[in-house]
Amino acid sequence: MLIMPCFIYIIFTKHSSWILHTAYKIVLSNFLEVEKMKKTISICLAILLIAALGMTFTACGNSPIATADGDGGEVAGETTGETTGEITVYTALEDEQVEEYLAAFNSKHPGIKVNIYRESTGVVTAKLLAEKSNPVADAVWGTAASSLLVLDDQNMLEPYAPEGVESILAQFKSSKSVPTWVGIDVWETAFTINTVELEKLGLSVSDINSYEDLLHPELKGHVVMSNPSSSGTGLLTVTGLLQLKGKGTEAGWDFLSQLHENIDQYVHSGSKPAKMAGAGECVVGVSFGYAGVKQIREGKPVAVVFPNEGSGWDLEANALMKKGNIDPAAQVFLDWAISDDAMNLYKTNYPILANGKGGKYEGFGSDPVEQLIDNDLTWVAANREDVLDKWTEKFDGKSAPPR
Repeated sequence: MLIMPCFIYIIFTKHSSWILHTAYKIVLSNFLEVEKMKKTISICLAILLIAALGMTFTACGNSPIATADGDGGEVAGETTGETTGEITVYTALEDEQVEEYLAAFNSKHPGIKVNIYRESTGVVTAKLLAEKSNPVADAVWGTAASSLLVLDDQNMLEPYAPEGVESILAQFKSSKSVPTWVGIDVWETAFTINTVELEKLGLSVSDINSYEDLLHPELKGHVVMSNPSSSGTGLLTVTGLLQLKGKGTEAGWDFLSQLHENIDQYVHSGSKPAKMAGAGECVVGVSFGYAGVKQIREGKPVAVVFPNEGSGWDLEANALMKKGNIDPAAQVFLDWAISDDAMNLYKTNYPILANGKGGKYEGFGSDPVEQLIDNDLTWVAANREDVLDKWTEKFDGKSAPPR
């Protein structure tokens, strides 16, 4: 920018030199003054910029920017302490329960997206075992404790004590110092009986009070039961009978062989036998309590009977899967899953809760806990594969086609 003033100075004639020289000095002086001012302004702006950056870094230290985990990987923006993320949860809870329960969770934790994989207990368990080397699920929710014991034995569960775990009764959670699974409620064997169809066979509900009563010749081809390979309800019924008749003996298998004669089919769902009884598709559905009571609530012509020998049972329980990267959102979900809010939802369907605060409902006995057999869940988990292999060999011929 200094070239132009110098160029002007040189080209003018000698006669105008004084005037031009004077003018040039004035112009040059002003020009240099402007340049000096611009330099001063630049320095000031630099100082202000550095100060502004310092304030920004300080602010960021107090209000961190949270990035949501999951496939999206998107920045969620400034947080107020609320955990965000996307998790995958495997469950064997009934479809309508999942919808109701999950809506409650979403309203409390809108920043967490929960992807649900829902299937029967046996299917969920088989999927988890198949994915052992590369787990997909972040958490398991409402799945048989006997299945979680199998996973725990294979070191697939991450120890985690959810908030409020001290409220869960000792017999309904892992015995480890930091629990690997935590129960939420109990479900048990029950018969759902279509009273209209039963009368057509010349029997009444009072004629069916026990497992032994399922051997009535009139019931041949009219009993539907859950397949224990795919259904947790089927497994708890079979293992319950084996324990009632004597663990390690053939008495339980002999009884199951007799019952097999009256079985129409073994279906791949714990609740389906109750639904079939409600629809008149079978006379007796060997299912579980809630499934039968739900048919009563829907106005179906059924009665629910709990066998007087006692019911096999299992816990619906939760666990954190062992993975290379544990998502904090999964822990938040498991905290909520045993909270008072969640327990109150479970209570509408199950009279026996893991916190001991269940209720009494039409269709269940006056003391549901007394209905439960002395169940050795550790034995069930340890013998699960042997029991299923033997059952499949003996009885799988009447299994319904896979879904």
